[in-house]
Amino acid sequence: MQAAWMVVASLMFALMSVCIKVAASQFNTAEIVAWRGAIGIVFMAAWCRASGVSMRTRVPMMHVWRSIVGVMSLASWFYAIAHLPLATAMTLNYMSGVWVAAFLVGGTLVMGRLQDLSRQGPIVLTVLAAFTGVVLLLRPTIEQNQLFAGLIGLLSGLGAAFAYLQVAALGRVGEPEARTVLYFSIGATVAGFAAMPFTGVSHWTWPHALWLLPIGVLAALGQLAMTRAYTRGATLVVANLQYSGIVFAALFGLWLFGDRISPMGWAGMALIIASGVAATFLRARALPNPPAEEH
Repeated sequence: MQAAWMVVASLMFALMSVCIKVAASQFNTAEIVAWRGAIGIVFMAAWCRASGVSMRTRVPMMHVWRSIVGVMSLASWFYAIAHLPLATAMTLNYMSGVWVAAFLVGGTLVMGRLQDLSRQGPIVLTVLAAFTGVVLLLRPTIEQNQLFAGLIGLLSGLGAAFAYLQVAALGRVGEPEARTVLYFSIGATVAGFAAMPFTGVSHWTWPHALWLLPIGVLAALGQLAMTRAYTRGATLVVANLQYSGIVFAALFGLWLFGDRISPMGWAGMALIIASGVAATFLRARALPNPPAEEH
């Protein structure tokens, strides 16, 4: 199933977060964003060349909009991480799946396609169930003096939802996944290097700086898999499966950094996994042979 590419993307992003956790002791946020994008450009340019994908696009403004909302979402998430408990920042960012579901259901209601609503309803419930699992696993908290940072974190999830929907729109107009990821890497690079004069430039030390390489490669691979998922898979199912990233991140934290997972956290992971399976089953039962372009 094409939506399963989101599980692959979530694994790549979770591995990337492990590398970022190590690199963040040496580099600031703008530097990580800039070099993540720059390495992604080299990687994706080589990918495009090897796969015969042209770098020219007929819809440059769609890529500009995708880059703007994507980079703003990323910057908002990093701000939230800096000013909120990590669990809270991650939960607010992962509300993107709920926002995607809300946008799609709202659009269905506006267009009066009630027959689609009856098919989407059960899958929307699986998205909400998965988000409940995220809350159980991360148990976010927020203090009164963190309300502004909480709002920024909420906007990071909203921006991510817009970015995912724009990725799906690019797929519908025939843009190859590799080109979409290449242009986003360009946007991230420009934004990161533009911010570096204000955030400062760190002194490079070896081999610590080598962590930037897997960050860029894993980001590109994750973006490629995510783009393929939203381009070819059912949007609501993909939005649900992105929560698998929380499970991967929690397990990596357990194995690599000695983090502890409470019984409630294990229950949350089980709920996330069960909701993903349920969403996939419901989609397959509703459309046994869905066309690739339907979302």
